Amino acid sequence: MSGGFAATAAALGLQVLQRDWLSANQTVFAACGDAPSTVVDTGHARHAEHTLALLEHALGGAALQQVLNTHLHSDHCGGNAALQARWRVQTRVPAASHAAVVQWDEDRLSYRPSGQHCPRFAVDGVLVPGSRVRLGPTDWQVLAAPGHDPDAILLFEPQSRTLIAGDALWQNRLAVIFPELVEASGFAETRATLELIERLAPRWVIPGHGEPFEDVAEALAGSRGRLSAFEADPRRHARHAARALLMFHLMELGAVDATELQRWIVQTPLFVAMARQLGANDLSRWALDLIEGLVGDGLVRRVGTRLQPMPSP
Repeated sequence: MSGGFAATAAALGLQVLQRDWLSANQTVFAACGDAPSTVVDTGHARHAEHTLALLEHALGGAALQQVLNTHLHSDHCGGNAALQARWRVQTRVPAASHAAVVQWDEDRLSYRPSGQHCPRFAVDGVLVPGSRVRLGPTDWQVLAAPGHDPDAILLFEPQSRTLIAGDALWQNRLAVIFPELVEASGFAETRATLELIERLAPRWVIPGHGEPFEDVAEALAGSRGRLSAFEADPRRHARHAARALLMFHLMELGAVDATELQRWIVQTPLFVAMARQLGANDLSRWALDLIEGLVGDGLVRRVGTRLQPMPSP
């Protein structure tokens, strides 16, 4: 972390717990006056015990009081239930996702279609675009950020121009645009969110994955270039998404029998939708080719009949 960002983080009363590609980063705020101790996003359920330990250390043993989620993919809210079991926290989610959480609609929340695991958690309030939330010593703007997820929000602190971006902007990659995988609109919304970020002109971006960065213009240009390529060829996006989501599933499991993995692919609705988008007539063959492509590219290794993801760079 650069000295410049460290000074900004200290002034804002926050710490960034940089995680990996299975668990999103956590942004942790100490309690300050009336502002409760807060964590933004909670990582994946597989890492819940580690998340608890990291938060206890970051808060110096003080109790966590509030959980905020930028969106409800399993790598961003999978730790919610464990944190609720450990502390009496208030949990707030994007307003557009509130009903789905209350009803625990796993289709609407994407967990059943994607085959991802997220323990059920309670919700106490919402994050409404256009409102503000007090975190540490300052007020942060809540802004809608559809695209990667239609309900996602950003948090922006205008004095320091610090942006908690969730998965709306990464430094060197573009997140999968989930609506487009089920023939809904997502590319246009992603472009609009990138334009919003450009107008905000953040000095620092805290992404959902990767380290905080300040070269925002370069990140926006890269994201727009990747988005343009996907808009020109939606099948390219579907191929990218299939590989990324299969790698995510392998990280969830750690290791899996190759035949079992192939069976999981052909039974998982989102993969079936991607195969259809790619014109695959033989779903089992497509699943096998998808697996072998990751093995051939060195992203997955075969140990006997089992497959293991290689460590992420």
